[in-house]
Amino acid sequence: MRAAAILGLGTSPATLKPFQAGSPTTWIEGLPSSSEDADAVVIFGGDGTIHRHLGALVRLGLPVLVVPSGSGNDFARALHLRSPNDSLRTWRRFESGKIQPQALDLGLIRHSSSMEAERYFCSVAGCGLDSLIARRAGRMPRWLRGHGGYALALLPALLNLPAYPMRISGQKAANASADGQTDVPAVDQSGLTLLAAFANTQFYGDGMRIAPQADPGDGQLDICRIWTMNPFKLFCMFPTVYFGRHLLSPRVEYSRAQSAFLETETPLDIYADGEFVCQTPAEISTAAGALKIISEPRPWAAPTSD
Repeated sequence: MRAAAILGLGTSPATLKPFQAGSPTTWIEGLPSSSEDADAVVIFGGDGTIHRHLGALVRLGLPVLVVPSGSGNDFARALHLRSPNDSLRTWRRFESGKIQPQALDLGLIRHSSSMEAERYFCSVAGCGLDSLIARRAGRMPRWLRGHGGYALALLPALLNLPAYPMRISGQKAANASADGQTDVPAVDQSGLTLLAAFANTQFYGDGMRIAPQADPGDGQLDICRIWTMNPFKLFCMFPTVYFGRHLLSPRVEYSRAQSAFLETETPLDIYADGEFVCQTPAEISTAAGALKIISEPRPWAAPTSD
């Protein structure tokens, strides 16, 4: 077997050594130029590193193992890869043929001014307050971003909460309640909004379960919209997001759609996986089965414990 190792920020060839030790695999460093050059890709980094390589990984079509090594590791968290040792154990099982790659959905963003310009994302795309916070967190030192940077970036915003006029329209949507029951009206809602999150997986912002029912194998995005509220109520609700209990709030709307179109009164930034993508208006959709992932069978469907 031949494996390509992509080393993200903060990693080095030494990070690869545990995977090389006693391994029958031939290793190369860097992104392979074609699918003929490797049989799998192992990417060492956080959500930003994965995000920047998604287009190439989809094009290559090779199985991908994620090794959480960044300041934000929400995609790895969704796959129950909480540490490099978890990834190493998964790699050994893959090498020995005990597990097979799985097809995983990705999110896809198209800016309306250039619908040919596409950007994949693996976890969550957001607009509104969370984009403001992602921008602030991105200016922090890397070590601080990985130790509560998102929560720290939120605090100044509580003093003057923004309210954004937004319209979200979607196709084949199903509104999901906190108890998991669904119906199937279309998404077409306008109003003053704090944030809108379009989720392929459960987590963003370093462990916040913004979309607790998200399944990256169902071909749909989970859309979590938080309507405007006073700062005190948001401050009280904020800790519940880590457990997915914010869905109990009447100020939270939760739905699913294969595709959604996001419009705002003035252009607003859209961030995905902690990275700036474009400004509104934009179409956000699902690319079903776009990425082959090396993991245990459907780890995102198993109960999580934090």
